[in-house]
Amino acid sequence: MGERGAVSNVTLNNGVEIPQLGFGVFQVPAAETQAAVEAALEVGYRHIDTAAAYQNEAGVGAALRATGIAREDVFVTTKLRNGEQGKPREAFDASRRALGLDVIDLYLIHWPVPSQDLYVAAWKELEEIYSRGEARSIGVSNFLPDHLDRLLGETDIVPAVNQIELHPTFQQPATAQRTRDAGVAVEAYSPLGQGRDLEAEPVAKAARAHDATPAQVVLAWHLAHGTIVIPKTTSADRMRENLAAAGLELTQEEISVIDALDSGSRIGADPATAAFSQMPQA
Repeated sequence: MGERGAVSNVTLNNGVEIPQLGFGVFQVPAAETQAAVEAALEVGYRHIDTAAAYQNEAGVGAALRATGIAREDVFVTTKLRNGEQGKPREAFDASRRALGLDVIDLYLIHWPVPSQDLYVAAWKELEEIYSRGEARSIGVSNFLPDHLDRLLGETDIVPAVNQIELHPTFQQPATAQRTRDAGVAVEAYSPLGQGRDLEAEPVAKAARAHDATPAQVVLAWHLAHGTIVIPKTTSADRMRENLAAAGLELTQEEISVIDALDSGSRIGADPATAAFSQMPQA
C-alpha cells in the first residue's frame, strides 16, 4: 500500500477526540526518542503515547517543540508509574515538566497493582486533575474487569480509555467487552504481538490479497473493531506503512479468521499479580 488513508478519530466518553492510530514509544531509548517522534510527526502521526516509566517523556516534548506543530493538533498520552500511585499529583506535575506541556491529553494509571491497593485513591486524585482541566481525559491501563468494576463502584468519573495488551493471539475478550460495556474505549498496546502475530497464515493471506504488509493487515483488523492502536517502530518506512493501514479495509471473512487466532497467550505481565514499581534504578 502506498499513500495512507485518513486516520479516523475515536470520540471518548467525555467528547474528546483521539486519533485511532497513534505512535507508541515504549522501549525507545531516551537518546533516540526525539528523532523517532519527529519522524513520526513528519509522516503524519498526531497521537503520541509515552509514560513516565519509559523515561523518554523529555524526548517526546523536545520533538513536539522542534516540529512546531500546533499543540492542539497533537494528542499526547502519558502514564502514572506504579511506584508513584501514592503521590499522583507530584508524578503528574513531573510528567508535565518533562514533556514541557501545561495540559496532558490523556493521563493513565499504568497498572492497577492490586497488592498496593492504591489505584482507587490514585484515581480520585486524577479526577481532581481532570476537574481542573490539567488533563483533558483520564483513564487506566492493564485494568481487568474486577479492577474496572471496583473503580466504577467507588469513584465518580468513568475512565475514558483502558489501554491493554491486545493482538490477534491475545484478545482478552472478557476484558475488552467489559471495558466497552462500561463506555470505555479499548486501546491496544503490543498491537502486533511484538511481531509474533505477523506470520499467522490468515494474516499473510490477507496481506497478499490486499498487496499490503502483514503489519498493515493486523492494524486494519484492530481499526475494524474500533480499537485504538499505538504501534511502535523507529523506522520511518515502517511508520509510513503502519499509518497507511488506516486506508485498508478487510473483508468480514478476513476479520473473522483473524478473530479465530486468539490463543489466550499474553506477552506481558499479568495485571492480577504484576507489582513492579517502574521506578528508575538508583
